[in-house]
Amino acid sequence: MILCIGRSGQLAREMAPLDGVRCAGRDEADLTDPAGCAAFIRRTAPEAVVNAAAYTAVDAAEADEDTAHLINGETPAAMAAACADLGIPFVQVSTDYVFDGTGKVARAPDAPTAPLGAYGRTKLAGEEGVRAAGGVHAILRTSWVVSAHGSNFVTTMLRLGAERETLNVVSDQIGGPTPARDLARACHAVARALPADPGLTGTYHYAGAPDVSWAGFARAIFEAAGLDCAVTDIPSRDWPTPAARPLNSRLDVSATEAAFGLARPDWRAGLAEIVKDLT
Repeated sequence: MILCIGRSGQLAREMAPLDGVRCAGRDEADLTDPAGCAAFIRRTAPEAVVNAAAYTAVDAAEADEDTAHLINGETPAAMAAACADLGIPFVQVSTDYVFDGTGKVARAPDAPTAPLGAYGRTKLAGEEGVRAAGGVHAILRTSWVVSAHGSNFVTTMLRLGAERETLNVVSDQIGGPTPARDLARACHAVARALPADPGLTGTYHYAGAPDVSWAGFARAIFEAAGLDCAVTDIPSRDWPTPAARPLNSRLDVSATEAAFGLARPDWRAGLAEIVKDLT
């Protein structure tokens, strides 16, 4: 059995239907209680653990970094330590926000990290804690996760596109939208592979293709949904937010494909599935 920490988030909801997965919500694994989460893993004794939950409110983290650090940093470290004690693999989902977003080249897993804000700092702390636990693990960095569940860029654009004739959307941030369904399958495959080959322990990237701007992604969403909403490109400086966003969210996924046979998913196919699920 693969234990998925999380039940209601985008990734956890896509993990739930996969073979041999059991999802645990806050009632069983409260991410604000690192020791409690570790104890729950020890009691459950699964074959592997995937942490699909996190503090993902990027802007709110700027004002509440302590809570974000607890959930994104301390708790993954405690869970990874419990997995190391049990001799089972731990899969931690991380983010492109651990990088500073400069340049135009896709970042490799060993590229220098330099978070721009609190969210990135707390996710990086989680990565460091997982590595320090010393067990078999995979840290899977991703970007721009979308699905038919909850609030994300696709659901937001579909709502706004139905209400308005035109939208201003940032065009100088470039990345790979990642359907949560594809990410769930990748986490599942990694969790299955690690027990057979612990030497695969390490840090990897997994993000959708092709790379696109938020504005370009918005246009694709409206086209897929048949919405007549025009998109006006604007620079990030015209859409200020409490937390700075990386301009370059491109991730090099070649190491992940070589180790696990996981190629970049085509987000256009994933988008079509999301739109179908919502209509």
